[in-house]
Amino acid sequence: MMGNRGIIHEPRSKRLLTRRWQHQNWICCVLEFKGYQHPIMGVGSYTELFFLDEATAFAAGHRPCAYCRRQDFNAFKRAWVEANAVDQSVADVRAPRIDRQIHRERVTRRREKVTFRAQLGTLPDGTFIADKGDAFLVSGRHLVVWRCEGYGDPVARLDDRWGTVLTPRSIVAAFRQGYRPLVHPTGQ
Repeated sequence: MMGNRGIIHEPRSKRLLTRRWQHQNWICCVLEFKGYQHPIMGVGSYTELFFLDEATAFAAGHRPCAYCRRQDFNAFKRAWVEANAVDQSVADVRAPRIDRQIHRERVTRRREKVTFRAQLGTLPDGTFIADKGDAFLVSGRHLVVWRCEGYGDPVARLDDRWGTVLTPRSIVAAFRQGYRPLVHPTGQ
């Protein structure tokens, strides 16, 4: 999958800038949509970020794109609104409202990753946790270590243990409400 946080590269050298985002609507797109060919790190265009799968993108604080992934966005929005006790109807909630909330949950003003602690048994599938320098995907009764090339071997999830949750809190709530992120085949 591909993510977008705005233009965070210098187009001539194709080097990343020090800023990690340009706006709060961090989205997760499909790699192919209607045959469109997008120039990688082009002039005046967003910087492409690539993810192993949607669960990884969610852990980084991205949400489904409302353009190339309209059906997924609508399903996520419905679960997110219902799970987060928003005082508006699903139809009245717009993407910027979701983006502002997720942004507060993913990064501090000092650009540090926001995490929280939770008992592993309370976490729904698709959530990421950190433990001893590794990231793990919650998958059924297991935790599966994340690697660039795919997920590693599963280990038993000990429900009474506590972990550091990487996935933003309101996204975890949307997973509890029934949204199921796409997971790379090695993580299933």
